[in-house]
Amino acid sequence: MELFIQPIGRLINEFSKLPGVGKKTAQRYAYKVISMSAAEAEAFAAAITECKRKVRYCKVCGNFTESEVCEICRSRDKSVICVVKDPRDVVAMEKLREFKGVYHVLHGVISPMDGVGPNDIRIKELLARIDGTVKEVIMATNPDVEGEATAMYIAKLLKPLGVNVTRLAHGIPIGGELEYTDEVTLSRALSERKTL
Repeated sequence: MELFIQPIGRLINEFSKLPGVGKKTAQRYAYKVISMSAAEAEAFAAAITECKRKVRYCKVCGNFTESEVCEICRSRDKSVICVVKDPRDVVAMEKLREFKGVYHVLHGVISPMDGVGPNDIRIKELLARIDGTVKEVIMATNPDVEGEATAMYIAKLLKPLGVNVTRLAHGIPIGGELEYTDEVTLSRALSERKTL
């Protein structure tokens, strides 16, 4: 005997395809949708459909946009490019309200273990943007093995082009305690210390 009637089972199955959503959470989401009014459910479905229909990648930076070129690429200083792994990282940087340059979204990082090489992410597109007006490229990939390898690989390609390549500083988080900080983070924090 099936636990759920077919429409509920299908909805649970679709929700469980989302990252981080297990069967129990998917079941809660399905029940929430069922308890919505018809208008709320239609608005929810319409938001998903509209997002899929309207959102695309910026042809310049690879971030999400509704137009061919995103607002950031149209209006910001193009002499500084911040390279990130995915569009969520652009959102994180934008929350700071401090960066005034443009972005380049790689849509991944080099990861041989996962079968992702340099040609599988948007490195060629980044190199095409280096036109003599770019003064600095900030590597803002995650401080993990894949992020570091990607940053080093791209830096090696950019150095001969006369571009200043920098890396976001890494160190001890605010509120962190030295005794619980791993050696790599502590070592990097020490080597990247600043004068007060």
